[in-house]
Amino acid sequence: MPQSPDELRRFLGSVHPYDTLDSDALDVLVPQILTQHVAAGSEIYAHGTPLEGLYLIQSGTVEIRDENGVAVSILGPRNSFGERGLLRDGIAATSARATEASSLLLLPAYAFRDLIRDHAAARRFFDRSRAARARRPDLAATRVEDLMARAPLTVPPDTTAQEAAARMRAARISSLCVTDQDRLVGILTIRDISGKVVAAAQPYTTPVSRIMTPDPVTLPPSAIGADVLHMMLERRISHVPVTEGGRLVGIVSQTDLTRFQAISSAELVSALARAKTPARMAEITARIPQLLAQMVGSGTRHEVVTRQITDLADTATRRLLALAEEQLGPAPVPYLWLACGSQGRQEQTGISDQDNCLILDDRATDDDLRYFEALATFVCAGLDQAGYVYCPGEMMATNPRWRQRAAVWRQYFSGWITRPSPEAQMLASVMFDLRPIGGTTALFETLQQETLAAASKNSIFVAHMIANSLKHTPPLGLLRGLATIRSGEHKNTVDLKHNGVVPVVDLARVYALQAQLPEVNTRARLEAARAAGVLSVSGGQDLLDAYDLIAETRLDHQAGRVRQGAKPDNYLAPADLSDFERSHLRDAFVVIKSLQSALGHGRGMLG
Repeated sequence: MPQSPDELRRFLGSVHPYDTLDSDALDVLVPQILTQHVAAGSEIYAHGTPLEGLYLIQSGTVEIRDENGVAVSILGPRNSFGERGLLRDGIAATSARATEASSLLLLPAYAFRDLIRDHAAARRFFDRSRAARARRPDLAATRVEDLMARAPLTVPPDTTAQEAAARMRAARISSLCVTDQDRLVGILTIRDISGKVVAAAQPYTTPVSRIMTPDPVTLPPSAIGADVLHMMLERRISHVPVTEGGRLVGIVSQTDLTRFQAISSAELVSALARAKTPARMAEITARIPQLLAQMVGSGTRHEVVTRQITDLADTATRRLLALAEEQLGPAPVPYLWLACGSQGRQEQTGISDQDNCLILDDRATDDDLRYFEALATFVCAGLDQAGYVYCPGEMMATNPRWRQRAAVWRQYFSGWITRPSPEAQMLASVMFDLRPIGGTTALFETLQQETLAAASKNSIFVAHMIANSLKHTPPLGLLRGLATIRSGEHKNTVDLKHNGVVPVVDLARVYALQAQLPEVNTRARLEAARAAGVLSVSGGQDLLDAYDLIAETRLDHQAGRVRQGAKPDNYLAPADLSDFERSHLRDAFVVIKSLQSALGHGRGMLG
């Protein structure tokens, strides 16, 4: 039986976002709505077919299935479906079937587009993209490629100090990059000339190769402003070359940063870089939860917040390595300290333990091993005192298993790849997130390249990694929205780490493995995988949007606990969210479940 306009208006008044529309807007909307009655078991639309419009359930239940026929939702009255496909290309991204006799309201596609164009509340409700939540960027969020001076002035190594000084004066700059056949070999500053030539009474014909800083630290164009500032403060430098694929593409100086105000995380980095004891570090890191709350409150994006917090752990680690060498003496052979886990991925939040390891030069003797045992004990104990507690699983350099010569590490990775046992899957997942922190990075570069190449070519290992990546599932309850923890201390909450962020981390790791991508950060892996064709453009954007929403919700929750005087954690009670927030969060979990299903069925990414 057809419904009267008044009946439709009353029903819409009980459903968000239609309850925000004024009378005039409803006068336009209501006549466009069509009523459909569907029998139990009837298909409403199939995956990959054109959508007629947006569906709103007035009565009954509808089952939503993904591309592989896996049920991801059972929706009841006042729930919408079909918007995901409408917002992309008008093609259904799922399939829908009535599980009982149902009454549906259909808003035609053209009317849906008009609705979100003309009404901000509707636009916010249906737009799952991260762009709608983006805030004005600051230094922390600005990419280095937008800060750097392009085509920096360069000179060859045999250039004289006098000629270099003349070129800097003519160009009104304070530094030059020294290159050898397009390869950056050093950086020269005015301070180098004044301190090493003029003050030391050296000939003006001294070649710059003798007074430059050789092999300077660099950053890629994809780094952010916070990386530059933190590096400058920690290393006490004022110029950072920017390289891509070993090629010099720009340089960032303190002058380039003067339009930005100093950020609080930079102050903490500076303090950590000068701390003389772990106790002093603990005083500094105790301010991290408040820093998190401030950044989240100011609208800083989640990947910038976690990057800056991770920078603090990196700085503390490098400072402890320096203090260890002051106490123990210089290292007898080259070594490399690496982080794994959230620190390795640059994704630390307000709660973090330590996960690290040591790669030693193959020339290390047994006496040398005892030196590095003492170094690892000093650094890990210092990190624990500074608030980065010991890893419960002993995934630390204090464990002899994770403090080995490079040859042993090669055997580790080779064994995990050729014999992918459950333990090997777990260890490989952790160790694929390794990132150098301090020492000789060359010890890891070839190992990473060799491992990625061998792993990606071993179909059995890849299959095991895929299976391992599907063990953490999103907290979706088909009938009740979000599936919460049923008992214990965190009853009636959702674990936003293990059931929210971790499933995306696992997916991104598999995509990076399949495409041999060196990126470690989850968001960077997803972007690189999409660029490499492992993910489709539209499907990749869906996953990025879902990850952004879950990660931001997690940080919002942690910041809220900090403001309440509680310790940050990952356990969110859905009851604390509005209907709007729960709807968006659930949609994000549905995207992840769909992609897990696609990967598990060997179909890659939803298009």
